[in-house]
This record gives sequence, structure tokens and C-alpha cells, in this order.
Amino acid sequence: MPTHPKHLPADQRRADTVHALITLAAEHNPTDITTSAIAKRMGLTQGALFRHFPSKDAILQAVMEWVAERLLARVDKAAHASSTPIDALEAVFMTHIEFVVEHPGVPRMLIGELQRSEDTATKRMVRTLIRGYRERLIRLMEAGKRQGQLDSELDTRAASTLFIGTIQGLVLQSLLTGNVERIRSEAPGAFAIYRRGIVRNR
Repeated sequence: MPTHPKHLPADQRRADTVHALITLAAEHNPTDITTSAIAKRMGLTQGALFRHFPSKDAILQAVMEWVAERLLARVDKAAHASSTPIDALEAVFMTHIEFVVEHPGVPRMLIGELQRSEDTATKRMVRTLIRGYRERLIRLMEAGKRQGQLDSELDTRAASTLFIGTIQGLVLQSLLTGNVERIRSEAPGAFAIYRRGIVRNR
């Protein structure tokens, strides 16, 4: 049985709360998860939890901050470690897939949040994340065009949308089947098809 120290620095307690919600979201319907359930998972009272977050929405915002920071850092590292733009695009694709496999609660929370009709702070943060992600993809694609790897007439904005949409499609199908792990085996084939659509025909 894991122990939960009663006295931790505020930053550590906030990080633990984020991880608790992500873990719970992988096991339960995210919309049904209460602050009471989050506190129970952490071995805390609700009152102790509320000292760090005033509401579940505030925890969701913290989760999106965590996702944006970690995901973008990982895709940047993957891209920088690649020798060519097309290899960097593949590395980013696979890194994103691996992030989802490691944290299946994240897409489940995103889907639940997007079903809300109001324009929440969490939705705005997701839009900012996608905008930053797309800008990275476009820079890689433009570099690929300059180096003659990618089709010189490639519409990089449309191609970046398709890149993200391909990942989203894989993730959604994996959630529908209840087997997130399957995208590890399906992702390489999906990227291979995508790659053929953007490379320069020699």
C-alpha cells in the first residue's frame, strides 16, 4: 500500500494531484471523477486538496499545462535528435503516440472536455497547445521543402492538420476498442502512408 506523506511542498502536492487525475481518467469516465475521488486516491481530505485547487476545473487546467509542457518538450527533443526534416516528422509522430500510450487518461479527459458547450479555460489552453504544435510541424515541413525532401507544392498548413488528425484518429479508435497499446503497432503503418503523400516524387 503506497503511503502519502501529509506534509509536502505545494508544488509537489499540485503535481501529485495532476498525476492522480490523469491516472483516474484512464480507469473511469473523466466526467464522473469528483474532487472527493481525487483526494481519496491521494490519501487526502477534500479540504486538503482544496488548499491547492479550488475546483476540479482548476485541476483540469493544471493537467493541460502539464500536458503542453511535457508533450512539446518531448516532441522538440525528438525533432532535434533527427538528421532530416522527414525523419524529424516521423520521430515527432511516434513520440506523440508513445506519450498517449503512457498517459491514456489524457485523451479521455480531452474528449470529455470538448463535449462541454461553454468555452472553458481548458479548451482555450488546448487550442494554444495545438497551435504551437502545428507551428512546429510547419517549420519542419518548410525545411523539408527547402531541402528537396518534401513536395515543393505541399500545403504545409493542410499537411500539419492531417498529421494531427491522423494521430487523433488512431487514438480515438484505440479508446473505442479499449486497447490503447494497439496504436504502437498501428502508428508506423499510418505514418508510412502519410509520408508517401508529402515526400517529393523523384
